[in-house]
Amino acid sequence: MSKCFVPFFAIVYLTLSVARAQDMPLSQVLLDDESWELVAEGYEFTEGPAVNAKGEVYFTDVRASKIHKIDLAGKVTLFAENTARTNGLMFGTDGKLYGCRNGDRQIVAYSTDGKFEVVAEDVNSNDIVVGSDGSIYFTDPSNEQVWYVSPDRKTKTVVVKGFRPNGVILTADEGTLVVTDSNNALLWTFRVEKNGQLKFKERYYGPLRLLPGRETPGSDGMTVDKAGRLYVATYAGVQMFDPTGRMGGVIAKPQNKFLSNIVFAGEKFDVLYATCTDKVYRRKTKTIGAPFLLKK
Repeated sequence: MSKCFVPFFAIVYLTLSVARAQDMPLSQVLLDDESWELVAEGYEFTEGPAVNAKGEVYFTDVRASKIHKIDLAGKVTLFAENTARTNGLMFGTDGKLYGCRNGDRQIVAYSTDGKFEVVAEDVNSNDIVVGSDGSIYFTDPSNEQVWYVSPDRKTKTVVVKGFRPNGVILTADEGTLVVTDSNNALLWTFRVEKNGQLKFKERYYGPLRLLPGRETPGSDGMTVDKAGRLYVATYAGVQMFDPTGRMGGVIAKPQNKFLSNIVFAGEKFDVLYATCTDKVYRRKTKTIGAPFLLKK
């Protein structure tokens, strides 16, 4: 039997070609002539940026118990008040704004008039993700667990325990749940099963970059784009990972204060919004977000 001989230089060339094809540097995301633009300021603590089908952004001022809306022109208006320190937010395919109404220990769904209905109660919560099928996952850092609520709202169950979760997001194909760990420089991933349960816990994304003198990354809210990249808000800035879990770079924070969360919005979903302590910023990018609410 004859053997097929492949020259060593050819193997090296193919290996380097594959590596280059997989590389996703920040130059594929950031525009040279664009930087962070201040959109809104004067808040106590901004969090939970969520995008609706139009590309408008809603964010919460947690300590003031208010939710605000930013339209496509950048105008900010009050959407709801007395929100019981609602934190994480995300829109569902039904057009409702789901939120972690932690002061009342509820998960709720806000309608367009700012009124809400209770989806789950007697739970602690921080961040939330809503799948295109209406399923909900939310983090419960104080009890070191992640909850799941079924699309029909009949099932509410703990699906992950044993570490301190904070931010939560689904990958663009919704097949993997990603959860930040407040105490470790990594992001956990889980395969999403048909019944909403999670399997195959992995240390997939990481290590996260740490600032000098800090032992934890301060990883918080996350978002994803259509190319499969994952972005996470941290002390060091917006850390970006490619679909293989490799670090692609860090986008500097818009100001030297705590960066809590990020989301792609705008008419074409190509504008990255960031909630950073008392302000909200945005910057146009080369890439496009992957909001699950558009999968109707």
